[in-house]
Amino acid sequence: MNSRSLSFRLVTWYAGLLTIVFVLLGSLTFLLVRHYLESNLLDIQARRAHQIADTLVAAIGRTGEATVANEIESLYSPEANDRFLRVTRDDGHVIYASGAPKDRSFDPADVPGVSLRRSREFNRREQLTSGALLIAAVPQSVGERRYLVEVGVSSARTEATLNDVLFMLAVGLPVAVIVAVAGGFILVRRALVPVDRIARKAEEISQHNLSDRLPVVRTGDELERLSVSLNHMINRLEDAIQTSKRFVADASHELRTPLTVLRGELESLAQERGLKTLTPETLGSMLEEVTRLSGIVEGLLALSRLDAGEAQEEWVPFDLAELAATTADQMSLLAEDKNIAVTCDAAPSITVTGDRARLKQVIVNLLDNAIKYTPRGGTVRLQISRQDGYAVLDVADDGIGIPAEALPHVFKRFFRVDDSRSRDARDGGGAGLGLSIVQSICTAHGAQVEVSSVLGKGSRFRVRQPLASAPSTHSST
Repeated sequence: MNSRSLSFRLVTWYAGLLTIVFVLLGSLTFLLVRHYLESNLLDIQARRAHQIADTLVAAIGRTGEATVANEIESLYSPEANDRFLRVTRDDGHVIYASGAPKDRSFDPADVPGVSLRRSREFNRREQLTSGALLIAAVPQSVGERRYLVEVGVSSARTEATLNDVLFMLAVGLPVAVIVAVAGGFILVRRALVPVDRIARKAEEISQHNLSDRLPVVRTGDELERLSVSLNHMINRLEDAIQTSKRFVADASHELRTPLTVLRGELESLAQERGLKTLTPETLGSMLEEVTRLSGIVEGLLALSRLDAGEAQEEWVPFDLAELAATTADQMSLLAEDKNIAVTCDAAPSITVTGDRARLKQVIVNLLDNAIKYTPRGGTVRLQISRQDGYAVLDVADDGIGIPAEALPHVFKRFFRVDDSRSRDARDGGGAGLGLSIVQSICTAHGAQVEVSSVLGKGSRFRVRQPLASAPSTHSST
């Protein structure tokens, strides 16, 4: 689990708080049990001490001290019952003192004497070398004499019971904490399941499926308000993107007509024999710029149509290898002007599903890009192969290459590495639209396009598209 996640922090806080509460409750329980056991044991000893004081010691004036000692021994048998019993006169003389108990839990000789100044009964705890002794002391007045009756018992049994309680707490509390934390973890995960669904759905939404919306959790709390607010934001994004697409499409459409007319007029003027010598050269330059503008407009129009999902309207299965070989032959004519060899190595019968015209445009743009930046006498290699259920199209050249810092940006619209690479641009490529069109077409076909390059040694563009028999994904994030 990610230590920075909300679920981890909630569970950690919950576990820590629960552990503290359980430890405090366990400690309080232990202290209460200890107090109860010792109080109950002292209460029993106090009743026994009262019984001895009220019945035997109170009659000491008639029976005598020796008789009282004998009766205590015969009636209560403290050694056999593992108890401590002592009767002390106010002058410090011990009338009766019990011997060592049968269980040897304490030594009566180690129990110190106490003063008879107190007029009320009291309890005390004597810590001996052999263990603790709980003693209840009851004073009794007989005439002018005062006596103190002390009855005690070892706390060994109480300590054993407390040890059992402590063991149960030591075992039970961690188990209770673990169970409670596991339950809390499950509850937190279940509470965050709607957030996961919203996140997954948000990842799936792109410009191609902006009509989709995030699931709204009907909880009536902040989570529901968040999902509703995000859906409102997606609504606004959809409106903005649709407006942008309409603008690009409308602008491209409106520019095509005047550019076409202007080009026709300039071609007509260029054919007039009565013009001055410099006029045909000027008109030729103007025609080149009009051609370049026409390419840019065509590129913008193509991108707008791809953004609108037009590429998925005419999908058919076809042989990509045959299309690549035919396109390579056609592009070889362009390469001959620069004495560049275009080779094609295509495996037979590689069938894909898609828009044949658009995928041909991918091959044309990649070959044109490779030819454009390959020096005279170079070679451009086109290869079509099968790999793990994909049709793989490779276009490699031994041209000038692309700087490493520019590689992440080559598919961005209107991106150009530098001006020198764009001066000989044709068909809108110099405006930085050719590779953008390639990526848009690949995205619409569920394909991936990658580039690798070494400056001064050449570049390689690779397109991976699912074969017609393999499941394909027609949308991308």
